[in-house]
Amino acid sequence: MQHPRHRRPFVKGALGSLPFFIVVIPFGVLFGVIATEAGMNLAQIMGFSVLVIAGASQLTALQLLTDHAPTLIVIVTALAVNLRMAMYSASLAPHLGAAPLWKRAFAAYVLFDQPYALSTIEFEKHPDRSTADKLSYFLGAGVPLGITWYIATFFGAVLGEKIPSDIGVDFAVPITFLAVVAPMLKSLAHVAAAMTSVTLVLTLSFMPYGTGLLAAAVVALAVGALVETWTETQGKAR
Repeated sequence: MQHPRHRRPFVKGALGSLPFFIVVIPFGVLFGVIATEAGMNLAQIMGFSVLVIAGASQLTALQLLTDHAPTLIVIVTALAVNLRMAMYSASLAPHLGAAPLWKRAFAAYVLFDQPYALSTIEFEKHPDRSTADKLSYFLGAGVPLGITWYIATFFGAVLGEKIPSDIGVDFAVPITFLAVVAPMLKSLAHVAAAMTSVTLVLTLSFMPYGTGLLAAAVVALAVGALVETWTETQGKAR
């Protein structure tokens, strides 16, 4: 049985995640519907959501598969969309790195945008919290959302064509990313990388199979690193 001291951060994380359910539920249902219309069966759809558990890359991969893109392009593009998870992991490592391996592995599985954003804010406010409390908060923010994603996907897949695929939740993805990204734009390097990626994604939208996204991601990372290095050099020179 979990100690009450550790249960409180979990509940706090779960309560903090409540606003994101407004986005996760219709988004999950929409993915289930679109995947069904694309010809996937229930096992494939649920396997997709359980194994990947990342809506943006799932929809991207599904669209590319529907467009009969080469398998390598599908995999690389989906990985590029989820490349931010590596940065999320590096950011959380100082807070969760001391946890046992199996707990870190489970935390890595439920690492996606919403719990990362909530945990980053919480850990900055309370940096002195124990690793156990931080992990508990992170899982509280992530596990309920993850389970809800599975359930929403299931209902979308089962109901299929009974739910129109144009139910008007396209806004959910960009709004979620804005809510996650905006608080993290704390330095010139962050802003430079974000602006570069937005500009290049729009400029290179003509490229086939979404490869413009791959190019934009690489260039944005390079620009962010260069600006960060320049900023540090300027700081030392003063």
